[in-house]
Amino acid sequence: MRRFHRPKKPRSRRGARHPGGVILREREFASSAHFDREGTTVASDTLTITDNRTGTSYEAQVTDGTIRAMDLRAIKTSAEDFGLMTYDPAFLNTAACRSAITFIDGDKGILRYRGYPIEQVAEHSSFLEVAWLLNEGELPNAAQLEAWTEDIRYHTYVHTNVLKFLDAFRYDAHPMGMLLGVVGALSTFYPDAKDITDPQNRYIQRVRLMAKLPTIAAFCFRHSRGLPYEFPRNDLDYIGNFVNMTFSIGGRHEPNPVLQRALEILLILHADHEQNCSTSAVRAVGSSGVDPFSAVSAGIAALYGPLHGGANEAVLRMLDEIGTKDRIGKFIEDVKSGGDRLMGFGHRVYKSYDPRAKLIKKVANDVFAQTGLNPKLEIALELERIALQDEYFIKRKLYPNVDFYSGLIYQAMGYPTDFFTVLFALGRLPGWLSQWEEMNGDKEQKFARPREIYTGPDERDFVSMEKR
Repeated sequence: MRRFHRPKKPRSRRGARHPGGVILREREFASSAHFDREGTTVASDTLTITDNRTGTSYEAQVTDGTIRAMDLRAIKTSAEDFGLMTYDPAFLNTAACRSAITFIDGDKGILRYRGYPIEQVAEHSSFLEVAWLLNEGELPNAAQLEAWTEDIRYHTYVHTNVLKFLDAFRYDAHPMGMLLGVVGALSTFYPDAKDITDPQNRYIQRVRLMAKLPTIAAFCFRHSRGLPYEFPRNDLDYIGNFVNMTFSIGGRHEPNPVLQRALEILLILHADHEQNCSTSAVRAVGSSGVDPFSAVSAGIAALYGPLHGGANEAVLRMLDEIGTKDRIGKFIEDVKSGGDRLMGFGHRVYKSYDPRAKLIKKVANDVFAQTGLNPKLEIALELERIALQDEYFIKRKLYPNVDFYSGLIYQAMGYPTDFFTVLFALGRLPGWLSQWEEMNGDKEQKFARPREIYTGPDERDFVSMEKR
């Protein structure tokens, strides 16, 4: 059996566990305290809640700007009362985990991987180096990176039956649908992946996914275009191997180093982004104790949705509809009146310029210097200039996001629009795996099981068919 270079786990940076525990007014206070208007001592790191239904006051511990939702269960109107719950559709203000992986300050436009600013990471790192950083917590030294790279290189091939599985897809099947199906099926090829209690085994499965996803993605690309599969070349680096598998004709492809580095930067910029929809799906499904192939396939399924992974395609459609620069003014007015949507602007988290978008804009300039200027880029640049000066968009804090320029770059590289989300998945894989690994080592995490507020009818008797 192949010997894996299992790294030593870095010392945990996780903060102190949240003490929690809502208690009644009759309480002892922490040494750090202040007085309210009535002169009553109140701990400064707690939140006092008065239930006007009962007149009872409670004190909840505040840690890192949060209180524990389960603490609210102590707030009841009677002993039989279930207790207070929070209602947060789409989890707009709910933290489901504590994580040491990615930091985002949406107001200031800050993104960091394990504490390192994304600007520095994108400029100086390789994709595999970033994957190690996200998964292991620290930048690798030369020996660690070499061992990590070698482990991945050793596992780039897939079982021959995977090819038969791919061949069964319709000739024009969407690449994301194929990727979703094949990654989920990989768990049947590696039954040992179901043992997620062993850290060494979890490492092996993460290596397998990092190694095989580019191969599967390239095979999906070629299947949907009626091309024979191009197998991995392990004399090439990680990005070069993927590019060769997608574009090689007769075993030959001369990569453009500028375009190859541009693709690598794009993958780095997509590597992790905190608790987005697909990452939360990986964690939620992974909390059931399932293998990582199944958990990652859940992430791919979430990314397949147009609201998550399809935004850069929508940007290209928008630029096509605008057509020429002289029509931008009318388009802007249509957006303001509600007759059209400005795609590639705005973000659920960022209320300033997405730091990734700034970097991608520079990458776009580098790429088009090689491929020739795309008229769509001129429209995009002018659209951005006008929107950033318009009070309507400024007031609403609508700035370009990561999707605004990425589709233009992928298109310039020769990737069709239906493959953009596959590239997104390739980039996000290290984040999914690091989040899955972190979750498995977090003793606070349990099987995910949200509650609901039932709004249906009260108890009633069943009505037979004859009486309906």
